[in-house]
Amino acid sequence: MKRIIGALVFTFVFSNALYAREAHPYSEDPVVEARLLVLADELRCLVCQNESLASSRSELADDLRREVRDLIRQGKTDNQIKTFLVERYGDFVLYRPEVKPITWILWFGPFLLLLIAMWSLWRYLRMRRDALLQHQQAKAQSIENPITPQD
Repeated sequence: MKRIIGALVFTFVFSNALYAREAHPYSEDPVVEARLLVLADELRCLVCQNESLASSRSELADDLRREVRDLIRQGKTDNQIKTFLVERYGDFVLYRPEVKPITWILWFGPFLLLLIAMWSLWRYLRMRRDALLQHQQAKAQSIENPITPQD
């Protein structure tokens, strides 16, 4: 039994080594690396859910960072790099996509839902108030004019 427990403990302790990867060196130029970090914060990892390219550790994110680094070295501007990535991967790659007809629901949808929720709450409260007033009026009328049984 001690051997089994020992084997399990050994497995749990050293299983993290299976997920280790080789560290990729940064660029030799600190200016390129600084621009990459700024751009990578504005770009979304295509594999990870809601994670920026800067914070993602997936292999695709490593490839995209390497590609962005190459584009920076080629002298491309930030807008040219973003345009290139959008043409290649779509608007999903941007954390803050441009406001255009296809993204209106993304930009204005939450506000529209909030307005609908507020309107629904207002209607519900108004209908509840009206029902309460009607109930109170009916109760007051029944007290003033009690129904008497007729023989």
